Amino acid sequence: MAHWSSQLAGQFFVFDGPDGSGKSTQFSRFGDYAGAHGLTVCEVREPGGTEIGEQIRRVLLDPANHDMALRCEMMLYMASRAQLIEQTIRPALDEGQLVLADRFISSTLAYQGTAGGMSQEEILAVGRVAIGSLWPNLTIVFDVDEKVAATRLNPLLDRMELKGAQFHRRVRQGFLAQVDASPDNHLIIDASGTEDEVYAKLLTALEMRFSPD
Repeated sequence: MAHWSSQLAGQFFVFDGPDGSGKSTQFSRFGDYAGAHGLTVCEVREPGGTEIGEQIRRVLLDPANHDMALRCEMMLYMASRAQLIEQTIRPALDEGQLVLADRFISSTLAYQGTAGGMSQEEILAVGRVAIGSLWPNLTIVFDVDEKVAATRLNPLLDRMELKGAQFHRRVRQGFLAQVDASPDNHLIIDASGTEDEVYAKLLTALEMRFSPD
């Protein structure tokens, strides 16, 4: 019987969650795992992932840009995303690769939406322009409360990480609301344990979802 990971060719997965959730560590580990099981893996990060996107990333995360308007912030994220779709994600999916993204529109809905105050409808309207038809097959949300997350952050915080505990509590609520609204397209992982414990939960959950009957 084929290994369950063989079901992932041509899929588009997003790893997401609050700052300090450990999602980037799990993203890297799972990318290695998928490659070791014979998949061709395309790994991208947001914002960024392209030369243009990385320039946008520097603007977005620079603490000096503290007066950036919320709508400007949201549209810069979407601009980076649009470039990433056209330059990297679409070609990789066309080749049957497994695309793994470290953050995607789920982050915009949580950070600029639930936490920032923009309506979900406005964000999704811009998202449909930026993304077109290439929405993720699965968004994996690594869930952790803001107190645990704060202990894991780099002391050199970027502009988004500096927004404070109350903001990051709303970010978490935003991710949980997305999972509740669309459980078939989301997978939630309790990220409060050790790196190895969280990784084991991730693999178990994916195997349960993708193992052939």
